[in-house]
Amino acid sequence: MKDRYPKRIVCMTEEPTETLYLLGEQDRIVGISTYTVRPARARKEKPVVSAFTSANIDKILDLNPDLVIGFSDIQAEIASELIKKGVEVHIFNHRTVEEIFNMIQQLGSLVGAGEKAAKFIGETEKNLETIRQKSSKLKRKPLVYFEEWYEPMITGIDWVTELIEIAGGIDCFPEHKNKPLAKNRIVANPEEVIQRNPDIILGSWCGRKFRSDRVIKRAGWHQINAVNNKDLFEIDSAIILQPGPAALTDGVKALQQIIHSWSERNLNP
Repeated sequence: MKDRYPKRIVCMTEEPTETLYLLGEQDRIVGISTYTVRPARARKEKPVVSAFTSANIDKILDLNPDLVIGFSDIQAEIASELIKKGVEVHIFNHRTVEEIFNMIQQLGSLVGAGEKAAKFIGETEKNLETIRQKSSKLKRKPLVYFEEWYEPMITGIDWVTELIEIAGGIDCFPEHKNKPLAKNRIVANPEEVIQRNPDIILGSWCGRKFRSDRVIKRAGWHQINAVNNKDLFEIDSAIILQPGPAALTDGVKALQQIIHSWSERNLNP
């Protein structure tokens, strides 16, 4: 039977690359994003053809792709240019846990690996439910401030808030989670964080090392519980800021370890 699935795929963001490797379909990938870090071997095996808001159109065309995969309106102009050149383009727009699962299933189906994708989803959903059940039994649930960037201060997106809640925490800026653009999740006044007084501060500075020493020096932040108790932690951006498999496995596990440990240490108010 003839294989009619795409054989030359360019992935302009990390999560489709990670997903295709996870499904054993990495041989179909011919180009990747410069921000790809999972799996590490991808950077050694595949040429880089794009950033996040830009791409080398000529390099992509030279690869003769039969499918280019991108993410959201952020890559709309790149997609439009490729479409005008006659390239098949699929743009995902996933920003919640359920939408990440949908992306994995749809991508699996696009390459004939629907059953493998469904198996991974089933196992991951079961693991998330196990974490959720354990978290529901915590005696105390911490208020969590998640910082995606430091200047300006940007809070987490939808799937991050969901995973914090699954892991037993309470996002102190839940009103920001449904805002897809980072500029709409800016905490304009640091006083807001002081007023909400989080028990835990999580830093994931989008590819940069989290500097807790810089955070605790912010004016007035010595009043915050998390700063007083030294409950500031880094979450590697590679496992939480990409809406792909890593966030649903390694990312939520890291959140669970931090939050459950805090709860155990703070059984009494």
